Amino acid sequence: MSRDHRRFAPSRAGRLGGVPKVASAFLVLALIAGLWLGDPAQAQETRIIYPGSMAVTGFSGTVIPDFDSSDSEKGGLPPGVDPVDETFIDTARATLRVFDVSSLGGPASGQLVHTPPPFEVTSGQIGQVFGLTYDDGMRDGVPSGIPNLYAGATSLHGIRIVTPDADDDSRPERQRRGMAGAAFMEGQFGTENGGGPGTIWKVDGITGQVAKFADIDTNSGPGIGNLTFDPIHHQVFASDLDTGLIHRIDANGALVDTFDHGVAGRPAHGLAPVTDDGAVMDIQGAAFDTEDPETWGYTQDERRVWAVAYHGGRLYYSVGEKVEIWSVGIARDGRFAGDSRWELTVKADKDYAVTDIAFDDSGFMYLAQRGPVENRYDYSQFADSGKGEVIRYFRENPDDPATESVWVEAPQEYAVGFPQGFRQSAGGLDLQYGYDAEGDLDTSACTRTLVNTGDKLRDNPALAERLAAGGPLAVHGVQITPRELVKPANVPPFGSWFVDFDGYFEDPEVEGHVGDVAVWHPCEGRAGYYEEIPGGYLPPFYPPDFPPPGNLPSCLDVDDVRYFCTPHGLEADLYLHDHAGFGGDSIKAQSRTPGVGVTSPMSHAPGKPYTIGITGHHPGDTVDVGLCFYRKSDKDKGGYYPCCKMTLPLRTPAVSCER
Repeated sequence: MSRDHRRFAPSRAGRLGGVPKVASAFLVLALIAGLWLGDPAQAQETRIIYPGSMAVTGFSGTVIPDFDSSDSEKGGLPPGVDPVDETFIDTARATLRVFDVSSLGGPASGQLVHTPPPFEVTSGQIGQVFGLTYDDGMRDGVPSGIPNLYAGATSLHGIRIVTPDADDDSRPERQRRGMAGAAFMEGQFGTENGGGPGTIWKVDGITGQVAKFADIDTNSGPGIGNLTFDPIHHQVFASDLDTGLIHRIDANGALVDTFDHGVAGRPAHGLAPVTDDGAVMDIQGAAFDTEDPETWGYTQDERRVWAVAYHGGRLYYSVGEKVEIWSVGIARDGRFAGDSRWELTVKADKDYAVTDIAFDDSGFMYLAQRGPVENRYDYSQFADSGKGEVIRYFRENPDDPATESVWVEAPQEYAVGFPQGFRQSAGGLDLQYGYDAEGDLDTSACTRTLVNTGDKLRDNPALAERLAAGGPLAVHGVQITPRELVKPANVPPFGSWFVDFDGYFEDPEVEGHVGDVAVWHPCEGRAGYYEEIPGGYLPPFYPPDFPPPGNLPSCLDVDDVRYFCTPHGLEADLYLHDHAGFGGDSIKAQSRTPGVGVTSPMSHAPGKPYTIGITGHHPGDTVDVGLCFYRKSDKDKGGYYPCCKMTLPLRTPAVSCER
């Protein structure tokens, strides 16, 4: 039976109650309509996004149009008509909410948190959306400190199609199978505002105004996997579930270029290339079945990119349901660097897609699974829930040469929700600031809290009595957990807080109705591990005794230098250019600045940047680094070998990497 989820509004319990499951209950919806809030997309006077603001996506709910019409010929339902056949997406309800979670009302005890009414964007405006990202708040080239929010169209909350009204009840006819004249149901993709399955929407962080940001018009229906923002080059990346491409989109919403993992990525790990099979979602074809995602036109699993996350000068992304995490570098000019790298194969109990990736300021990588796509005709289930995990990986320190990956082999796992197994992930996660002992936001503590979406988060009959003290049990929304509470800690998760997506608590059986979550957590003055930080360099100079024996020409130049904080301190990636064809493939690095140490942990890196570590300097200092550029084969012969020498003045970032 369909569920009609209602918006946040006062009730006897402080929230709006739900609707009974029987067909006659649809009449109740009309009677309580007067309790609803006003325009859900009405912006606050100054801004809608603050540090710590938590955006969440989810299914917008359902309604029977004109059920309560004063026209007796249109009101109600004739005898024998199944209410589900006349139930449609509620276009007046929100599919995107931005919550104020700055005060959680006390220490965590597994309780439901009652937040102020959230800012809302309706499905009538943008359709159903999943993936979220914020930009950095640059407006006309000037930092504003208030970001914009982006949301991508999705099929993860089901696909519904209709044909024109045939029984004169002022409602179109719902269809389970494709047929001539079929169209997407209103509220599916925001078609009223020119949206489609490849649309990325932009919500202004100051005014709340919603506009179409970009459109991948080749997407036939599968929608966008997820989004991420690159603050270095001010661009957005979006994964395309139809083709498997990752699209690079500039700050104005123009599609610049694409990266094809199936063709350009897989061979980097010894895998055969896989091109897109050209399948599309044809809702007017007889093969299309709303309840069979295999007919929806998703690209093949081997090339299907779900999550994307920009971190440390690279774009990380997840592929397939037997999930692999890959990355590709982003070049100085913002283009894909073409240096695809397999990172790891996810170790989880189930081969479920990873639909979200996030990094904390220590460089830990967090992954959220979402169960396989489903689409029940009665709107009850959009994913197979109850087994999705939230896990995190961290880098081996030092790297273990016996393992293929630089990441630890076994991830840490979080308890998600109270049902047995504690694996209720709905596929979204992000990092939040820390919270103090009273549950108040501490913006001085960056990325100290994990937020993740989930189904049935407070539903466990064995713990019902204890859980009842903390609010309703049927909570589909977000779990908020201190990031250090990995299993076996926090099992069951009484060390967490919970936020419901839509304020409706009488739907314990629905699955997959919640989507992604994203938090605005700027960390000014703080550098995250493995996160690119701004610095620079001056033109290199050569020693007085140059050229060395053999009359070698000035053989080396510098294309770029990028800085990162690591657990070992500041590291710099040097992009060197052998413009004279000297053929060097190795470096030795030595400090020319007294009191400063320089090491070269990666001395032999043909085709890759050379990494050096810098210690003992003051942030913002210029450090002179002496480099010897040589051929490893020459050195291995023993004795004298040619070496191109130069000194590179590095302007270190004005940010400390110390913790």
